Amino acid sequence: MKKINLAVVGATGMVGRTFLKVLEERQLPIENFYVMASSRSAGSTLTFNGKEYVVEELTEHSFDKPIDIALFSAGGGTSEKFAPIAAAHGCIVIDNSSQWRMDPTVPLIVPEVNPEDISWHKNIIANPNCSTIQAMVALKPLDDKYKIKRVVYSTYQAVSGAGVAGWKDLENGLKGEEPQKFPHAIAGNCLPHIDSFLDNGYTKEEMKMVNETRKILHNDDMRVTATTVRVPVFNSHSESINIEFEKPFVLDELIETLKNAPGVVLQNNSAANEYPLAVDAAGKDDVFIGRIRRDESVESGVNIWVVADNIRKGAATNAVQIAETIIKNMQ
Repeated sequence: MKKINLAVVGATGMVGRTFLKVLEERQLPIENFYVMASSRSAGSTLTFNGKEYVVEELTEHSFDKPIDIALFSAGGGTSEKFAPIAAAHGCIVIDNSSQWRMDPTVPLIVPEVNPEDISWHKNIIANPNCSTIQAMVALKPLDDKYKIKRVVYSTYQAVSGAGVAGWKDLENGLKGEEPQKFPHAIAGNCLPHIDSFLDNGYTKEEMKMVNETRKILHNDDMRVTATTVRVPVFNSHSESINIEFEKPFVLDELIETLKNAPGVVLQNNSAANEYPLAVDAAGKDDVFIGRIRRDESVESGVNIWVVADNIRKGAATNAVQIAETIIKNMQ
């Protein structure tokens, strides 16, 4: 397999450090490895594959050296400025921010779902929102077989989705301290408010799920709605997804379809209290699906419960899987 030069931008953040861990586990064929971050973190060291690397400050000249792939997780503003610079130097950027997701010239990729879209990239590829990624792994095989008419998302999202500050708010809130990141206490509470509110009454997080679902599934007319809620869980997002289909289905066949779908682990034995749990999904790359039952209020509908580690599958692992697909195509 061809060896590549790879950089991680935003390497000292929560997702950046997980990039390093996932890259170690999956053993990508890396020849030269670079870690980059803002000036605040420059000069610190990170360990990767048993070797220490000094964090470089990200500048306009960071990509003057030959870098094949760069994994970005440094925020939208950083991606807006530096991804085009990297791309102009021939580096393929896999970006974890929301900056490029809805750009029609940038593919939005979940490798189990639409790997074919990688082929039309112009050196920038977008990683979808964490809550969208796990939903897509569940929805794609069902859309292929039964044609989705409408989706209703209700999410229960962990504080790690808000970064280190969100994590600390829950930790400190459990000690009775006031929140610094969230507008209200998260400990012992649920906040129906992720990202900022828009004029239509939805939050940005909710509209990300709506718009990204349509783009990834190549259906601009799909009816999608979402309510996203921050819950007092440290890691792993849980989602209740209600799906209405164009075609009728046999429930056992639908369950078998999900069981055989790539990236899915089925946990669907309610009689034994077996269903996906956030604590079990933490640290894993799979998407866990259970509580599968017919929606008896419509002609052809189903309810499913979908859980995944939002920092791993919802960010780092998905990006690394994209890199793996690119490397295979380099052969």
